Amino acid sequence: MENYEQLLNKAYEKVKQISSVSEDRFKMIEVKVNIIGNKTVISNFSQISTHIRRKPDNIIKFLSKELAAFCKPEGERLILNRKIPEQRVIEKVNLYVNKFVLCRECKKPDTEIFKEHSFSFMRCLACGAKHSLGNI
Repeated sequence: MENYEQLLNKAYEKVKQISSVSEDRFKMIEVKVNIIGNKTVISNFSQISTHIRRKPDNIIKFLSKELAAFCKPEGERLILNRKIPEQRVIEKVNLYVNKFVLCRECKKPDTEIFKEHSFSFMRCLACGAKHSLGNI
């Protein structure tokens, strides 16, 4: 008869090993930024909002505040009313993803934003974590 350690080792050999890195599953798409005259254009804005599963209005509100620029959606793109360096725009889009899309516990993008009274919360559908987002 086998002892507990041997049985445990046999069980571990049969279990499929999974990577603990969750970043492989979620890859943020490239943010395409163009400067046209005195305006900055995110040409794939609707793709970005679809990819991260957030309402365009929420992203526009965040980028408008963070970049101190008036943002106007126009078809597939988002037009910002001033010149902003490409790297800064990409940085702010990534900040939005980290703050309002990725779960703080498991780092997965399977989250949803909901309101309870006057506060907004982010709930992870993968691990069940719930975090306050304040009054957004």
